[in-house]
Amino acid sequence: MREQILNGPIEKTLLVLAGPLIVNNLVQVLYNITDTFWLGKLGREALSAPGVTWPIIGTLMALGMGFATAGFAFVGQYIGAGEYEKANRSAGALYSLMTFFSVATAIVALLILPYALRFMRVSENVYPYSLTYATIVFLGLPFSFAFMAFGALMRATGDTKTPVKITLLTVMINIILDPLFIFGWLGFPELGVAGAALATVIANVVGAAIGLYLLFTDRVGISLSIESLKPDFEFYGKLFRVGLPSSIGQSANSFGFVILTRIIFGFGDVTYAAYTITTRLVNFLTGISRGISMAMGTMIAQNVGAGKFERAKKIAERTMLVNFAIASLAVLIIGIFRVPIFRVFLDDPKVIAESKIVLEYFLISVPFFNGIFIVVNRTFSSAGHTKKSMLLGILRLWGLRIPLSYAFGYIRGITILGISIPLAELFGYTSKGVFFGMGMSNFVAAVIALAWFLRGSWMKSIIEKEAKTGDKTSSGYQAEG
Repeated sequence: MREQILNGPIEKTLLVLAGPLIVNNLVQVLYNITDTFWLGKLGREALSAPGVTWPIIGTLMALGMGFATAGFAFVGQYIGAGEYEKANRSAGALYSLMTFFSVATAIVALLILPYALRFMRVSENVYPYSLTYATIVFLGLPFSFAFMAFGALMRATGDTKTPVKITLLTVMINIILDPLFIFGWLGFPELGVAGAALATVIANVVGAAIGLYLLFTDRVGISLSIESLKPDFEFYGKLFRVGLPSSIGQSANSFGFVILTRIIFGFGDVTYAAYTITTRLVNFLTGISRGISMAMGTMIAQNVGAGKFERAKKIAERTMLVNFAIASLAVLIIGIFRVPIFRVFLDDPKVIAESKIVLEYFLISVPFFNGIFIVVNRTFSSAGHTKKSMLLGILRLWGLRIPLSYAFGYIRGITILGISIPLAELFGYTSKGVFFGMGMSNFVAAVIALAWFLRGSWMKSIIEKEAKTGDKTSSGYQAEG
């Protein structure tokens, strides 16, 4: 795909790359919806367990995702520059680093889990389910990291089909095992929420094993060997330089959702259940736009590596227009069919009534988040400018979403220069204020992201380019600016 990515028609290439990724996203979200469906049969407490624990899981997985993002940027840019051997060495170093890191992360996760759940103010009804679910998922964290690294490397090469085939298999395993483990069908033990977590871990083990097999048998665009997995501290340094800001940014964002969960839970189980189901539906309907963003990331990385910065900018701009339209259609569909869809998952009048608030005060901002913010953020990270993506993500969540949702949900008002400005009082101290603040954060963050993107400061390569003779060019290694 390299020639087509660098010189082919943008829309056609984007579609070719995005097709498998769209399928991948929709299938993964389909599993989440299936998970929600089966757990909903146990009650809203069990249904809420994955939603409550994923901010904690995401916070720790984000540390590894940052290094995967760095590996993606390096491998993609080396391929764009025609430095294939360096791409292989980079992939091997990424895998070895992720292995060490994931084991350490899993140990820390198990130690802090009970304290994190208490900090989030998880209700006594939901707490035992959340603790069980997260404990099992954390035990399988090394396999999740390995599968995540494999997917990032394949996207960097332009191979978006292979990860999708494996994901399809793992999701099918998940979907089949879910009801068997949750309800004890066909002679399996009845495990409840623990069964849903166990199904997830088993699927990740299968995905990680297949990915490693393909990489070690020269069946995909990247080739690994035992030699390439040996610690490479020089490249680890590069991964840390580029990956650490991304890790910090993504983990800070995920931890931000721990705080956000605490804020939402302040209004009870009903509000959080409505939020959980609604976000699952949005993720499914916006799977298309997220797949396009991921495909765009591959094109950005390789074009930046080849020095085609204006083409990279044009790719990002066109992706924004397409994704904004798709996300807008998704919100419209949910708005029209909200009640019958919710009844499929949880026929609870209180939750269905609460979902209207989530839609009107928060979901209308999703096109700005998916269509502009996400595209800009992925552009920065794919170009290797992870400090920019880190700052942008932290600003959206810690600078805007958390303060605004708390202020409009809990703070009566403020006085500035003698002028009294109502906040939570405007919404009667209800969940409307929280979701209004969340929606407002998406609007403001999108404007800031677009302005930063248009400045063009991300249009620089991060790799060390070499001439055909092996000598370095005068450009050398460009640190992220």
